[in-house]
Amino acid sequence: MTTVESNAARIFADARLMADAASERMDAGDVRDAAEKAWCATMRATEALVLARTGQEPGTSTEAGRRLQSLVAADSTLWELRVRYFSRQSKLHGECFYHDSYRPQVMDQLIRETSYFIRAAEQLARV
Repeated sequence: MTTVESNAARIFADARLMADAASERMDAGDVRDAAEKAWCATMRATEALVLARTGQEPGTSTEAGRRLQSLVAADSTLWELRVRYFSRQSKLHGECFYHDSYRPQVMDQLIRETSYFIRAAEQLARV
């Protein structure tokens, strides 16, 4: 395993830990903290994907989004993940965490589906 592969695997593992923590916070009724942890998991999975595909870790959510958009230009199979990334950023991080404005059912679904996002990113990282 190369250093890039090893680092990407470590970041994906961190994303899974954050997704688990998000589910735990949701179960405890702390929607805002759960949303932020789900956003963190989403961002970490995206960072790992970008690292696996480019050899460079983005470092910020803005840079991860930019690099993901660049990757889509070269590989359209990443388009749906990019759409999901920005939607999750807006809803989990912006609406729920920062503005405490959300629909409970939507948040519950987004938070609980974080593991699907991570798995999709892992599969796309291997291409």
